[in-house]
Amino acid sequence: MTTPDEWDLREEVTEYETPWYDGGYDLLEQPDGTEKRYYWADLPPAVVVVARISADVLESVDGTDGDHLLFVEQYRPTIRETHLELPAGIVEDGESYTHAAARELEEETGFKPSSTALLQEYAVATGVLRHDRGVVYAEGLEPGERELDNNEFLEVTTVPIESALERAREQPANDSTLTSLLLAKEDGLI
Repeated sequence: MTTPDEWDLREEVTEYETPWYDGGYDLLEQPDGTEKRYYWADLPPAVVVVARISADVLESVDGTDGDHLLFVEQYRPTIRETHLELPAGIVEDGESYTHAAARELEEETGFKPSSTALLQEYAVATGVLRHDRGVVYAEGLEPGERELDNNEFLEVTTVPIESALERAREQPANDSTLTSLLLAKEDGLI
């Protein structure tokens, strides 16, 4: 196995900058002495929230009984599909994953948690992205104030905990929702 010191960074080039991410390449001398460009997109960290809403809160809101998880449905212009997703968003400068999760959850769904816990932090699509993601579990939800960004057109929905993973596996499925639910299930939270 090669080690990082066997790779010599010759040049790092940012080819473009957008409000969402930067893109470019690193020119590297590989362990065999050849040179190759490795292209990347650099994105800010993001958080995905597995939010458990209790039966008593849910019943007072819409008459549903039993604990559920909060989801949002949204159209994703990049892939031209509507997805059922867990609430998620960018971690702002100076924010922890748990603080970002509480903020994003309230902004997107109108519910604020009384407690949050970081389940996992990991690198996403390491072959092409410079992007870290945190998965946060939130509970003790109470009504708050919804405040969508100007590019968010979300429908809030709930799914019973016992069928959340099965529902998330239906097409079209997405990585952040599946990964987050699997982590929460492994930790015995759902």
